Amino acid sequence: MHKTLVGEMTRFVCEQARSSDVPWGAPLLGVASASDPLFERLREVASPTHARPQNLLPGARSVIAYFVPFTRALARSNREGYYASPEWARAYVETNRLIEQLNAHLAGILEAEGHTCALVPATHNFDPRSLRSNWSHRHAAYIAGLGGFGLHTLLITASGCCGRIGSLLTTAPLPPSPRPQREACLHRHDGSCRACVERCVSGALQTEAFDRQRCYALLLENQRRHERLGVADACGKCVCAVPCAHTDPVASRSR
Repeated sequence: MHKTLVGEMTRFVCEQARSSDVPWGAPLLGVASASDPLFERLREVASPTHARPQNLLPGARSVIAYFVPFTRALARSNREGYYASPEWARAYVETNRLIEQLNAHLAGILEAEGHTCALVPATHNFDPRSLRSNWSHRHAAYIAGLGGFGLHTLLITASGCCGRIGSLLTTAPLPPSPRPQREACLHRHDGSCRACVERCVSGALQTEAFDRQRCYALLLENQRRHERLGVADACGKCVCAVPCAHTDPVASRSR
């Protein structure tokens, strides 16, 4: 079933890319057991109200997470300037739509096999005061073995961090993916990189801290600037023109 889901996901994203202006790369998929004890710890590290998989889907057996990477050309469009590029803002809006469609597509495959699924929105399901969500796609993807966290608080996958993450829950008993046993962030690996901090135009990201409210204020500025495209509360400067944008830099160094 895992190979079937990967194949269907890749085919679906490729089909959508042909009719879209967004240049998506080949997606990655990972699976976590819904009973993995790390889900219990998310109330400590992600949000005090973070849901357990069984809260969202009684009888959940597996959590599927995936990463849809952006291409280098899209990242180049967003390297310069204070505000997000129009290309980046459009990609953010259209990828949120893609994740909604992809979740429905994968759920349809699983439901045809007799399983139940629960879908989670790509974004905009967070508390407007704390700016924390009751379901973190990034943390679900970490538990599902897709990568490790960077200094910028985003997940660094084998295809980097420049892209978007989605997830869904299912009663299907899928085999869990192994988790990497090393850091993917160069700063956390050996202290050799602070590129994402240097790229943060708002100053919200620091080596020892992240000002969530300050970051969000800039996202809202970008949303107003690109409102004709949809809800484009995005920035992405910290994931463009950095060593982890399109690859796992620690793994690359060891090759």
